Amino acid sequence: MPTDAIYNKFIEIIDQEKKIVLLILDEIDQAVKKISDNFIYTLTRLNSELKNTQIGIVGISNSLTFMDDLDPRVRSSLGEEEIVFPPYNALQLRDILTERAEQAFNMEILQEGVIAKCAAFAAREHGDARRALDLLRVAGELAEREGSETVKLKHIDTANNKIEKDKMLEIIENEPKQFQLVLHSIMQLTEDKNFEKIFTGDIFNRYQNICEITKNEILTQRRISDIIAEFDMLGLINAKVISKGRQGRTREIKLMLSKNITEKAKDILKKSLDL
Repeated sequence: MPTDAIYNKFIEIIDQEKKIVLLILDEIDQAVKKISDNFIYTLTRLNSELKNTQIGIVGISNSLTFMDDLDPRVRSSLGEEEIVFPPYNALQLRDILTERAEQAFNMEILQEGVIAKCAAFAAREHGDARRALDLLRVAGELAEREGSETVKLKHIDTANNKIEKDKMLEIIENEPKQFQLVLHSIMQLTEDKNFEKIFTGDIFNRYQNICEITKNEILTQRRISDIIAEFDMLGLINAKVISKGRQGRTREIKLMLSKNITEKAKDILKKSLDL
């Protein structure tokens, strides 16, 4: 069905009676990366075509710099109000974990301090409640495999290492080839003693060289910058935006993989990229 036909049908359906429609777009930054920000502009212009209905838009993003990358025309049309929700702290995570643990465990089998330790680990990981729940689940599974009658503090440490390792390596192994080429470039530069600091331009230059060697298509620098931003969100790297004066802004990149994971990641990339 043509896009215009879908658009007209959407207008027809929502404008049948007087009401306020709230469009909630989760991970809106990812949608923009995939299909550009034109769709946001289109949505902001909807009210001028509606007779009965008024539309409001809520965009949810984990990226604090998402709005900076929008076309000025889109930002102007959006007229946004930004609301930043702070991450859960350790006390809030402990409350969430306690409520879930009471449903999943006999609380007597949890060693004192287990829930607090899970919460503390997750609070360090940007207050991620999902990470806290995964930690407790994996710790319980590890205790069960050992035949332990108690989920102990040591199980939390083991679970944390296992989750970190499994998550990172799975991400690296399943990323598209172009993502793997960019990550390989970052890893090479990290080991290169000639580079005390790594910037986006350095990565693009190294990426071009690797693409020429491996005979892969070379993407634009803008696309490579998008991939770097995704790596930052995944926790593979830390990308700090810095100003270079008249030269504009760039990002300073730091690899966030442990030595053990880095060595295994190298093997995965070499095999995948035929290096």
